Amino acid sequence: MTAESVDRPDGVPHPHHHHGWWWKTLLTGLALWILTIVVTATTQNTNLVPTLILLGSFLVPFCVVLFAIERVTGSISSLQLVLAFFVGGIFGVLGASLLEVNLHQSYWMYLLVGLIEEAVKAVLLVIIGWRVVPKTAMQGALLGATVGAGFAAFESAGYAFNAAITARGIDLVSLLQTEVLRAILAPVGHVLWTAVLGAVLFGAARGATRFRFSPWVVVTYVGVAILHGLWDSASDLAAVIALIVNGRALEELATAGGLTAQTSSAVTALAGILYIVVLIVVAAGGILTLWLILRHYRRAERARMAEQPIV
Repeated sequence: MTAESVDRPDGVPHPHHHHGWWWKTLLTGLALWILTIVVTATTQNTNLVPTLILLGSFLVPFCVVLFAIERVTGSISSLQLVLAFFVGGIFGVLGASLLEVNLHQSYWMYLLVGLIEEAVKAVLLVIIGWRVVPKTAMQGALLGATVGAGFAAFESAGYAFNAAITARGIDLVSLLQTEVLRAILAPVGHVLWTAVLGAVLFGAARGATRFRFSPWVVVTYVGVAILHGLWDSASDLAAVIALIVNGRALEELATAGGLTAQTSSAVTALAGILYIVVLIVVAAGGILTLWLILRHYRRAERARMAEQPIV
C-alpha cells in the first residue's frame, strides 16, 4: 500500500482526489438518464422504470458524494463517505418515517418534520463521525452533505415512484417532472441543511478527537429545522402570500366564500412565482449561513495555530 492510496493525516488531500470526477459523472449520468428516457418512451418497456427512478434520483446526490471525496482530508476515507451516503440515507428515511407516522396535518407539521428529520441526520452524523479526526467545520460540512445527499436520494426515489404509479398505469411525464425538480433542488435541500449542522457540530470540537457540547449546536439544529420547515412549506406560504397580495381575493372569500375563475387564475399564477421566490430566499439563507460558519471556524483555526508555540 502506497502513501497515495490512503487518506493523509496531515490534512492535505490526495492527488487522485482532484480530477473533477463529480462533474464528469454528472454529465455521463445525465446522458444515460436521457438515453433511458428515450428507450423507455420508444419501447414502452415498464421494466426500465426502476432504472429511470434510480438513475434520476441518485445521480445528483451521488455527485455530491464525489464532490466531497475530492475535498475531504484527515481520517475520513472515500469508503466511509460512500457508506455514509448509503447507510446514512437508508437509516435516515427509515427513522424519519417511523417518527413521522403519527403526524397529522396542522400549522406545525412542517416544523415538526424538520425537527424530526434533522434530529435523525444529526444522530447519524455523530455515529458516523465519531472516529473522524481532526474534527473541523469543513470535515463536518462535507460529511453532513454526504449524509444529507443519501437522505435526499432515497426520499426522491420514493417521490418518483409515487409520481409514476397512477390508476391509469405508469405516468412517465409526472415521473420525469418529479425527478427533474428534486434533482435541481437536491443540493439546496437536505444536503445544505445537514452540511450546516455538520459544520457547527464538528467545528465545536475545535480540531480535537472528541465531540464537544456547545449551545451553538442546539441553536443551529433549531435553525436548520426551521429552514427545512420553510422549504417544505414554500408552496403553502406562496399561496397565502398570493391571497394577501391580491386584495380582490380576500374580498371575494369574505363575501362570496370562494374565488371567481379570473381571480383564482391570477392567484395561482402569482403563487407559482412566489413559490420560486420563497425557495430562492430560503436556499440563499442556508448558503449564506454555511459560508459564515465556515469562515468563522476557519479564522478560529488560524488563530489557534498562530498561538501554538514553534518547536
